Amino acid sequence: MNAIIEKYGYKRNILASNLALNKKFRFAVFLPKYESIEYWKSQITGIEKAAVEFGKFGVALDYFFYDFNTASFKEAVDKVLNFECDGLLFAPIFYEESVRFLNEYEKKNIPVVMIDSNISSDSAHAYVGQDAFQSGYLAGRLISFAVNNERQVLIFKITREIESTSVYLQRIDGFYSFFKDHNELTNFKFSEVTIKDSGIDQLSLEMFAGINSVFVPNSRAYIVARFLEQNNIKGVRIIGYDLLKDNIEYLNKGIIDFLINQRPEEQGYMAVNHLYKKLVLQEKTESTHYIPLEIILKENYFPARK
Repeated sequence: MNAIIEKYGYKRNILASNLALNKKFRFAVFLPKYESIEYWKSQITGIEKAAVEFGKFGVALDYFFYDFNTASFKEAVDKVLNFECDGLLFAPIFYEESVRFLNEYEKKNIPVVMIDSNISSDSAHAYVGQDAFQSGYLAGRLISFAVNNERQVLIFKITREIESTSVYLQRIDGFYSFFKDHNELTNFKFSEVTIKDSGIDQLSLEMFAGINSVFVPNSRAYIVARFLEQNNIKGVRIIGYDLLKDNIEYLNKGIIDFLINQRPEEQGYMAVNHLYKKLVLQEKTESTHYIPLEIILKENYFPARK
């Protein structure tokens, strides 16, 4: 029998075995609350799509949500640590707390796949999302296009507590690295502004005096665009992230020039798919799945048809 297996090859049908045994797989989903945030809503849409698709093969999802503050995150951590499951899908918004959580979770010896942010930790967890450094590098290239005269560039940081995350800092690092690597671009001058809130009343005309380009390293480019529109300031190139409704509005008006799309729905789907392949099908899986960097302009934005 072994000789026959060796000669012709034989792969046990894992899926059929699981179905025959009526085997169940529980995946924990540990994410920020998404009700009012389009980006996270899209992640959930992708996750739910995968849940429906893989549900027939014994996969069930349990959700653990946290508010955008560390106290809520820590509270949720305790629940996730006490929950018995086969795999974990996790968005590590708070960097230091997430590293601590992953170190603790490692003791459970359960596969983890991260989405949105890839934090460096000693363990080999999987990641689905963009290369944050590269996306910042790409933003730098987009700022540099077709510019001959001197260009004043403003990096506009609209932050909450969570924005000290590594993904945010990696984007800014990548942005500056583009100009370091292209030292022939001597006509660019950089400044930074940080505001602690998304309120448009935090913005002032002085912030934009003499500015030609603005890089917003998160999904809030529309706040800058709205201010420029209200104050009739024209000719400023704006680059930001994510296809939020408000961002798209200003893209279509020609006030935002470029949006880098992170395809959150695809991230959510692929993360569940990773756990499904690894645990249900017992296939070898790549630990990093980078989502392609997609540049959206007014001319190539086509909303998804329902």
